[in-house]
Amino acid sequence: MWMICKKEWQQFFSSLTGYIAISIFLLLTGLFLFVFPDTNILDFGYATLGSFFDTAPWILLFFVPTVTMRALADEYKSGTFEVLKTLPLSSGQIVRGKFSGAFFIIAAALIPTIIYAVSIQQLSAVGGIDIGGTAGSYVGLLMLSAVFTAVGIAASSFTNNTVVAFIAGAFVCFLLYSGFDAISKLPLFKSDLGYYIEMIGINFHYRSISRGVIDIRDIIYFLSIITLFLLITQRNVSRK
Repeated sequence: MWMICKKEWQQFFSSLTGYIAISIFLLLTGLFLFVFPDTNILDFGYATLGSFFDTAPWILLFFVPTVTMRALADEYKSGTFEVLKTLPLSSGQIVRGKFSGAFFIIAAALIPTIIYAVSIQQLSAVGGIDIGGTAGSYVGLLMLSAVFTAVGIAASSFTNNTVVAFIAGAFVCFLLYSGFDAISKLPLFKSDLGYYIEMIGINFHYRSISRGVIDIRDIIYFLSIITLFLLITQRNVSRK
């Protein structure tokens, strides 16, 4: 499994494309946090990373499928999938290796954003940022990234076209993140049913963790979604 994980890591950083993708992600998050009006921290008057954690999921909606779109689609297209299947690895190990490699790449892109928290802490005249809330938000962002990664890997397992894998992965991630929120606000669901529909979506649990309180129910939710999409991917790999 770790051999597949290492291969994914090396393949992503073997060209300028990987470095450019991470650079664009960091540039966009930095612009939203420090430059763009209505979201930049300098206009708020108090130390908070709220705007970063609000905008980062939307940027990850496109960044994560960019990382995962080649995971299996490229293997199918180039014919290396047959070689991959001859290795002494089960379908589950191949899928977990692909998932781990892609997730470590996303985590590597998120690590430099800690500089934002350090910078705001240093710029704060009094108090500083909410350490607990910030830590919880980072946990939520990592769990969100893991879900998006599992979805992207699953989308890549259905096709040998990387563009189709990207579009499908981004679309499903969008539906899971904000689709249920939109449905819950329909006039038809103004009762308690709307609340339960909202609970199905990722955004509900992401906001819950971002408050700084790690609820085991939110963790179970994220792990369940990840497991579901990894099982779908494993089934597709086994059928090939």
